[in-house]
Amino acid sequence: MRKIAIYTGNRAEYGLFVPVIKAIKACPDLKPYLLVSGAHLDEDFGYTAREIEKDGFEIYREVKLEMGDDSVYATARAIGSGILSLSEILKELRPDMLLVYADRFEGFSAVITGTQMNIPTAHIEGGDITEGGALDDSVRHAMTKLAHLHFTTNEDAAERVRKLGEEAWRVFNVGFPVLDLIKQGNFAKPEELEKKYGIERTRPVVLFTQHSVTTEFEDAIQQLRPSLRAIKRLAQQGYQIILTYPNNDAGGKSIIQEMEEFMAGKVANVQCHASLGRYNYHGILNYCGNVSKGVCAGNSSSGIKETPIFGCPTVNIGSRQQGRLRAENVMDAPYDENAIYEAIVRCASDTAWRKIAHECHNPYGIGNAGDQIAKTLATIPLGRKLLQKKMTY
Repeated sequence: MRKIAIYTGNRAEYGLFVPVIKAIKACPDLKPYLLVSGAHLDEDFGYTAREIEKDGFEIYREVKLEMGDDSVYATARAIGSGILSLSEILKELRPDMLLVYADRFEGFSAVITGTQMNIPTAHIEGGDITEGGALDDSVRHAMTKLAHLHFTTNEDAAERVRKLGEEAWRVFNVGFPVLDLIKQGNFAKPEELEKKYGIERTRPVVLFTQHSVTTEFEDAIQQLRPSLRAIKRLAQQGYQIILTYPNNDAGGKSIIQEMEEFMAGKVANVQCHASLGRYNYHGILNYCGNVSKGVCAGNSSSGIKETPIFGCPTVNIGSRQQGRLRAENVMDAPYDENAIYEAIVRCASDTAWRKIAHECHNPYGIGNAGDQIAKTLATIPLGRKLLQKKMTY
């Protein structure tokens, strides 16, 4: 039985990881060891380690990161402290493989640690592009060049990984893992959401999340304020607004503070949550796409990658997701109050646009990624060939 160390550092990435963890847990040839870090252990961001345990997963160890002030300096220190903490855990655990997701600084520290310790490391969601000013692209491609196996979410990304010089046998296009759960209907039903959040299907719901842009984190508040002004106008017209906290990137805490000040104004029809949890989050996307004439808005990758399967229109604000592969349900808006307001209204009320969103092609797979990843982890030969990487050009 192969020991698979699985590293997760924040709520969004964990939500995408769930079907993979389930598939590994169900595989008789694999044993998962969950390593939980970053914002999962931070009360300011909802202490989402509780969600992991609620989902029935055992946390093997907590990986402590030193997160100080809301700055890029703190992020750099967190990466260093993550390497120090995780190296001790991996030395003790001696896993057969380490599995890491996406493009965040927490995962970056894990990939550095694993590969430097000669632990075969698998990376999910490499090869994507987001040119919008965040550090995601640089971190993601660096993780690709360090990792030994690559599980991509679309064929464009798989081809990009191969063009980065990775050997073709290391690259597996498995699709977007979270679609596994959505395909199974594993999300909150409309009646549950109406009871829990007090929403009504007769009025549009707007699910809003706006993260900082890492290379522009000093501007996070100025970039957020036009969205909040647009949200206030919508709420005054009867739109039901559900705000969620950003990630713990540089600038994230200042966004939370601004949101709390906004909420102190007690604007009717607006509610704010540190974290909805995957089950409720996907339930609300389904509610917006199939029950209420709702909209997903902000600059989260979930607005690009998780909404098409629900037929949910998305207003993508600003530059953070620029360049990311998308379906036809996405409408872009700049950091401008009127543009954001008008885009959300159109997504909620334009029948033709909602029809496009409902019928759009989803470029991120069919919902069987977890089983494909587990099968590969269980059968890929371990040894020198896997560890000793070669450039293909």
